[in-house]
Amino acid sequence: MNKHIFFALLVFSIASCTSNTPSKEIGIPTDNNEEKAEVINDTTPKVVGIGGIFFYADDVERSKEWYKKNLGIETNDWGSASFESRSLNNTQDVNDMQWKPFKAGDEYFAPSKKEFMINYIVQNLEGMVRNLKANGATILDTMETYDFGKFIHIMDEEGNKIELWEPISGEE
Repeated sequence: MNKHIFFALLVFSIASCTSNTPSKEIGIPTDNNEEKAEVINDTTPKVVGIGGIFFYADDVERSKEWYKKNLGIETNDWGSASFESRSLNNTQDVNDMQWKPFKAGDEYFAPSKKEFMINYIVQNLEGMVRNLKANGATILDTMETYDFGKFIHIMDEEGNKIELWEPISGEE
């Protein structure tokens, strides 16, 4: 199966289970020293979470079985596991982080020679790409947009491939 299609399906499954927005609540003191929650639409280009952790395994099935037996990590039909957490800014929002072993040497990590890749959830991916270009960062491809969000891949200065994902608003 094409790796992009696989990951698109994986991320779509994540996005359909969650409900964050890029806005955040902050406490603003009032004259009587009570805190009032006010929603501020923050569009600063930045990482707001981790969408996935991916790593190489020499034997993917054996590795998944080891993690299941020893750490209780159950994988789904796509070979990944989802971990839920709550948003600090809005505890009703549930976030999903994907965990998945890939066959050692899988081209999805290329051109990185590292044994892992992290997917970061970002807000304002277009603004972040402008900042990355201005800073001379290595951008590996062009931004792709799907029904569930936008993606782009970059390399850090240590040769780690990084996947950046901006979910469709309300689907983080």
